[in-house]
Amino acid sequence: MVKNIVILGSTGSIGQSTLDVVRQFPDRFNVTGLAAGKNLPVLLNQMVEFKPSAVCVRSSEDANKLKDMLQTIRMNYQPDILWDDRGYCDIASLPDSHMVVSAIVGAAGLLPTIYAIRAGKDIALANKETLVIAGAIVSLEVNKAGVKLLPVDSEHNAIFQAMEGHNKRDVSRILLTASGGPFLHSSREELERVTPKEALKHPNWSMGKKITIDSATLMNKGLELIEAHWLFGLPPERIDIHVHPESIVHSMVEYIDGSVLAHLAVPDMRIPIAYALSYPDRLPVQVPRLNLFEVRRLTFFPPDETRFPCLRLAKEACKQGGTLPSVLNAANEVAVEAFLDGRISFYGIPEVIEYVMDEHVRLHGNVPATDIETILQMDAWARHEATTYIARKFK
Repeated sequence: MVKNIVILGSTGSIGQSTLDVVRQFPDRFNVTGLAAGKNLPVLLNQMVEFKPSAVCVRSSEDANKLKDMLQTIRMNYQPDILWDDRGYCDIASLPDSHMVVSAIVGAAGLLPTIYAIRAGKDIALANKETLVIAGAIVSLEVNKAGVKLLPVDSEHNAIFQAMEGHNKRDVSRILLTASGGPFLHSSREELERVTPKEALKHPNWSMGKKITIDSATLMNKGLELIEAHWLFGLPPERIDIHVHPESIVHSMVEYIDGSVLAHLAVPDMRIPIAYALSYPDRLPVQVPRLNLFEVRRLTFFPPDETRFPCLRLAKEACKQGGTLPSVLNAANEVAVEAFLDGRISFYGIPEVIEYVMDEHVRLHGNVPATDIETILQMDAWARHEATTYIARKFK
């Protein structure tokens, strides 16, 4: 059977890699919906090639621009063009789709993913923020709907594969690996002077700007720890993080008998994407093959939370729970944008996050994350606090 898929975030790096997998296996997958941001030229090319029945963009203005662009190519193809938050939720729940690839960056991916789950769609999850800010709610929705939640992040996909066929009760701990980003060996003094251009040069992976900065600060690994907590049901103290610069071992699972199962592959997102799309099957996806005899050496060492305090902050948010992970994520999104715009320094990112987290605890205490409305309220509060702090402190 051909699987109909909707891709949320189709013009980003995950979305484009997903479409490359679809391109390789046209007999297995059909694209029924695409949702993007403002990269209309790339979206138009995707529409022409894959001809989805519906697409979604951010605003009515973008929708009108896309309609005009579509008319200029003069082809007999007229998809539904949706827009704004309502449109993203509608396209995530298209009746004829089987699976939704959730790859919108940030908290914006939460509501469309919830709508897809409630509509009975299997989820290939690349939007880690969905579980970071609403892990308990999403887990309940998945169980209630009886759908599959398949991780796309290379680390979580690796853990998922290493746990397949084994009893979860036999898992001793999860070993998350981290590339360490572009500043692995930089001193604190050097990190004080880091520019956005330097921070966007990841040594191993091709990713969007926000995720690349998160990788440079190690916040990405902190968010992945929270995601792993919800995906695999382990407390944070049983999830260890180790820096692995080669990015060959994508993560490991240790069992109670001392066995450690690892997933190894070249750093190419098409591998975990293909497995999530085709699960439980495997596909002969065309990617470079790993040759360990050429790699020869694999290194591992603990992360330095003094030089990279974002990881410490994420661990604390996971430990405290409630809406604190949502606050952490919202403050981080605002701070990363400010860093990319040149308004704050590299270390301004954890400074902003820590301030907002402390204010949240001081003013609100530990607010339970029991419903979407509360989570979104705390998300909005944290964004306002972060924006106000940046305007006041970084003039």
